[in-house]
Amino acid sequence: MSTGSAKASSGGQEEALEMRSETLGESSLSEDPKRGRVILVAYLIATLELTCLFMQLGVLPYLAKSLGLDSVGFGYLQTTFGVLQLVGGPIFGRFADQFGTRAALILSCASGSAFFLLLSISTSIPLLFLSRLPSVFMHGVPGAQKVITDLTAPSQRADALGKLGLCFGIGIIIGSTLGGVLSTRLGLFVPVYVGLVGNLINTMIAMAWIPLQPKPKSDHHEAEHSNVFSIREIVRLMKFPGVMEVFIVKVFSGLPVGLFLIMFSIISMDFFGLEAVEAGYLMSYFGVLQMVVQGLVIGKLTSYCTERTLLRLSVFVFAGVGLGMALMRTVWHYCIVAVPLIFAFSMLSTITDSILTKAVPSSDTGTMLGICASVQPLTRTVGPTIGGVLYKQFGVSSFGYLQLIVNIGLFVYLLKNKVPLSETKNQ
Repeated sequence: MSTGSAKASSGGQEEALEMRSETLGESSLSEDPKRGRVILVAYLIATLELTCLFMQLGVLPYLAKSLGLDSVGFGYLQTTFGVLQLVGGPIFGRFADQFGTRAALILSCASGSAFFLLLSISTSIPLLFLSRLPSVFMHGVPGAQKVITDLTAPSQRADALGKLGLCFGIGIIIGSTLGGVLSTRLGLFVPVYVGLVGNLINTMIAMAWIPLQPKPKSDHHEAEHSNVFSIREIVRLMKFPGVMEVFIVKVFSGLPVGLFLIMFSIISMDFFGLEAVEAGYLMSYFGVLQMVVQGLVIGKLTSYCTERTLLRLSVFVFAGVGLGMALMRTVWHYCIVAVPLIFAFSMLSTITDSILTKAVPSSDTGTMLGICASVQPLTRTVGPTIGGVLYKQFGVSSFGYLQLIVNIGLFVYLLKNKVPLSETKNQ
């Protein structure tokens, strides 16, 4: 990248703050109480979407089995979902930048409605695969992140984004529990019908309570007229100072643990010897941990520590998690390891999202959030293959040792380099 381009990129960072301030100043949301209400609506939309999603995740294996889909076919079904989410993340982000957050959230909720509608009529394997197609635009959490990014000052962003993890925890607990109860007592398709109603309600909420906002002007005229999906735009964002370094840390720091979690349904049966009910209790435990960490811990830490410090802390804790995973032998060991694991995952996700949205102009925050949202689908796409090889050839401890080695390397890199380029914390 040339010196002139670097200066332009650096200038884009400064202009990002100015453009966002102007946008908020011109908007009818300039009053704090009104802005706060819109952010609460974004949390509500994210919670409802995640609850519906975890409801169907709980019954999907049984629905697939009832249609005659074997374990290999079910793996293909999950991979299809992962690939669609992976491709759709950046497209959804660019759509939000070009047409506004309100339109993007309506698109996400409407796609969720189509997803559950198709699933509700899936009486054959081809229809079951077809039901995955709308998931390419199901990105309610990035949509909510976009709302928060647009309506919060940079110094408050990490705390506000962190509270989305609270929505995730609520979604896990309520969705998993409700899906199990409804499917057991009323039938496999009942959670799907409830999910359809929930997404239709979400669509109406987005239409009624997410206001139109003036779109910040882009400092790149070509961005205004380019296609919704543009590899050139993604490459351009990655060239902003500090973006590629933070994104690499975001992808690789939690990758080995992500591979472990992809394989957990098999590991829980073979290695830990858990029954389905016990695995459900373990998921609820994770949900409670997520709520506590996101709701009570991360917000306070962002008030006292800089983002650079918290990024290093999350990677360091992840290294410790790797050591714990390498040594664990029982499910009780895993329950202990889960505490720092949830902390590191939540902290890394929140801090990197905050850093990356500050590093680009406000006209590109949607695209950046879409790119960030593609990290988990990427893991879900490659996870079954890589995770299966690691587990079969080297056992559960291999995930821990890989996690330890990767994060020690990343921690040393972060200590030797100024990543992110500037140090900020909540006021």
